[in-house]
Amino acid sequence: MPDQSFPPSRRTFLKLGGAVGAGVALGFRPFTANADVVRPAGPDLVPEARATTLWYPSPAVEGQIIEQGLPIGNGRIGALVGGDPAADFLYLADASLWTGGANDVLEDDGQFPYDRDKFGTLGLLAKARIAVPAHTGVTGYRRTLDLSNGLVTVAYTHQGTRYRREIYASHPDDVVVVRLSGGPLTGTVALEPTRDEALDGAAFAGTFANGLKYACAAAVSGAGGVVRRQGDVVAFTGCREVVVVLSGGTNYVPDAARKFLDASLDPLALARQKASKALRAGGGALLATHVADYRRLYDRMTVDLGQSPPAKRELDSWSRLRARHDDPGTPDPELEASYLQFGRYLTITGSRDGLPMGLQGLWQNNNTPDWMSDYHTDINVQMNYWLADRAALPGSFTALADYCLAQLPVWTESTAKLFNDPRNRFRNTSGKVAGWAVAFSTNIYGGSGWWWHPGGNAWLCNSLWDHYAFTQDKAYLARIYPLLKGACEFWEARLVPATVDGREVLVDDHDWSPEHGPQDARGITYAQEIVWDLFAHYREAVAVLGRDRAYGDRIAGLQAKLYLPAVSPSTGWLEEWMSPDNLGETTHRHLSPLIGFFPGDRIATDTASPALVEGVRALLVARGMDSYGWACAWRSACWARLKDAERAYQLLLTVLRPSVANGNGTAANFFDMYSQGSYTIFQIDANLGAPAAMLEMLVYSRPGVLELLPALPSAWSGSGRVSGIGARGGFEVDVSWREGKVTHAVIRSVGGRSTEVRAGEWRRTISLRPGESVTVQPS
Repeated sequence: MPDQSFPPSRRTFLKLGGAVGAGVALGFRPFTANADVVRPAGPDLVPEARATTLWYPSPAVEGQIIEQGLPIGNGRIGALVGGDPAADFLYLADASLWTGGANDVLEDDGQFPYDRDKFGTLGLLAKARIAVPAHTGVTGYRRTLDLSNGLVTVAYTHQGTRYRREIYASHPDDVVVVRLSGGPLTGTVALEPTRDEALDGAAFAGTFANGLKYACAAAVSGAGGVVRRQGDVVAFTGCREVVVVLSGGTNYVPDAARKFLDASLDPLALARQKASKALRAGGGALLATHVADYRRLYDRMTVDLGQSPPAKRELDSWSRLRARHDDPGTPDPELEASYLQFGRYLTITGSRDGLPMGLQGLWQNNNTPDWMSDYHTDINVQMNYWLADRAALPGSFTALADYCLAQLPVWTESTAKLFNDPRNRFRNTSGKVAGWAVAFSTNIYGGSGWWWHPGGNAWLCNSLWDHYAFTQDKAYLARIYPLLKGACEFWEARLVPATVDGREVLVDDHDWSPEHGPQDARGITYAQEIVWDLFAHYREAVAVLGRDRAYGDRIAGLQAKLYLPAVSPSTGWLEEWMSPDNLGETTHRHLSPLIGFFPGDRIATDTASPALVEGVRALLVARGMDSYGWACAWRSACWARLKDAERAYQLLLTVLRPSVANGNGTAANFFDMYSQGSYTIFQIDANLGAPAAMLEMLVYSRPGVLELLPALPSAWSGSGRVSGIGARGGFEVDVSWREGKVTHAVIRSVGGRSTEVRAGEWRRTISLRPGESVTVQPS
């Protein structure tokens, strides 16, 4: 099976055809029979005393599972785990369990339907319940998310016996595993469908109206006792150990030519087969295989931001989070390091060789998630992948590239057919259309939802390009080239001429700066910047791959004519519209006009004019220091780029504030909660964007420049060390510091050749071949 530790060019790919981009190799692993798994001799567990963990003194309350349940996943199937000794529960989800379809009939306003039927929604696969009725009134309870080993554990004492549970989602075996030990154990295992599906023993199957088939199955074994089926429940009696294996999936495939469904696949038979095969391996072998696979990824980065006070270490994670908020003057760097590692854990468990993470990743608590748990293309899905390359997890990024390549045929067809519909207020007034575009929301069937989003293609390409910038993998660049070129073709058809200060320039047609202000403005800063970025990257791709040089020259000509935003003489801010006036909300959550500063690079503190950089700073100040979690994460990354360490850090603390009374902030299980007034919902973007901002505080990079500790906050300045930070240009960095100064750093090439390393006023240009490293000691 694909090995994430290598760049995409060294992975094994399944070839899937399509009308556009046919024959493009995709790394997607569908729900299919497993190859034989190579088992290690035994589990190589990080000892509990050294493991990075989140822990709790009580089980999750089922009615608050999204705030308290602990997440597990293997990138395809995942669960939220409750941990109740007497009545445990797991809420299972499969990333491909989507209703809906191509959604290619526009509404009266020329925009897309956005509902659970036509557009579709992600939802739960099943609930699994494990009952041990006698285990009430337990003592010494501890529920742990072990980030170092990739599993949830539950330990407690009942009538003098110590019991333990291990719960995880294995990527090699492609199943969820629950192992109960301690004995004697007597209880039941049952699956609970969420859509009135009929049970057939500990299994069920169903089919959506769109033709998607799905199924879930459980298999149970026991040692030293009896296991037997009782109707639709599996009972175990007097066992010293019980192993429960849960399997499930769908017949989704990333192939537009087959309308994304494999009609020949039987998910129920496959689920039963996979569960039974895994069960035969035994609990010890399953655990050892999972831990080896997980640690191969997790151990690629170490994080030490300094020591925390002993009193903080004694607190459970929810109490510790609240204590950090209530005592802002006492830093807790180990808590913040664990938050960064939690983001890495979610990346490993949520994004492997399946579909990418949407608004809630793999983790659901019902079948009606807000915004359908979709892919939002105006910050959210992009932010979900800011962390992967920075955090030594490049293999986790490719799920996003695979998704875009699989959707491209339908996106291209829909754009040609629908974008210039006369009812679409964002249509191209030139009457021309080419390439591909998306709406603000997308599903897994090539479908778009809500409003057209002209800049969405360019922003997706920005994310796709960044992975190349980190890895320098030319084979990967060749794979995404059709996406880059198609987006350029769209914008070649869309740009319109305008005259500014006597000069003819090219500007975006009628558009909306996400997500406020007029919906018919031309030349919005967001579009001008992201298209400039797209054109620059496409030109570089042409040069690297030696393709389409004539078209590359044409794009260079268009790029030279793009209108580039100015600083408003009225506000002093970087303009968001082609107007000196603010046409929207001053403290709006989005930072759309700053996309050329972060995640883009056109505006950099060392290359842009001081006036332009000051305009960026002034706009950031105006936007404020409080918002939703993902908005604070974006602000933090921007302040890190401005080398304002304390503002960047303060925004991290705002993300980390406890979510109480339906407010924004971090829940007990560290999920980021988005306030909807009378309730909160989980959005995963801040959980991935805020750790990315933390790494931006430690290393800034772009091809040719690598800066160490550009924005180290005082809370971490005593001493620390972080290893494995990805740097654009094709490098990895280990950096150590004391009293706020770099003591030494190791830079390794993963494809890069040369870069200037900076630390304060210190500069040194290094040249390496791939695989080589150098140690620097700035003075």
